[in-house]
Amino acid sequence: MAVKASVSISEQQEKFARRLVAEGRYASLSAVVQKGLELLREEAEQKEADLVALRALIAEREADEFLDLEQSDRQIEKMIAAKKASYGL
Repeated sequence: MAVKASVSISEQQEKFARRLVAEGRYASLSAVVQKGLELLREEAEQKEADLVALRALIAEREADEFLDLEQSDRQIEKMIAAKKASYGL
């Protein structure tokens, strides 16, 4: 269901939106605004999902054992050696 609303946009935004309509990329100024809002919604949802995933990763890392620099270097060297061995190097 469409809801009518009045919005204010800058002259630059209006010119851009009208150009998109004139080029046939959108049927109307409303369609341009709707697409812009949809993109903003998708971006906000993606940022929220990324933040949730990042928080989960941080929590997981905090729960795991912390490696000091030497332990980390040894672990990396083992991973590199295993990868080389898998290629017969």
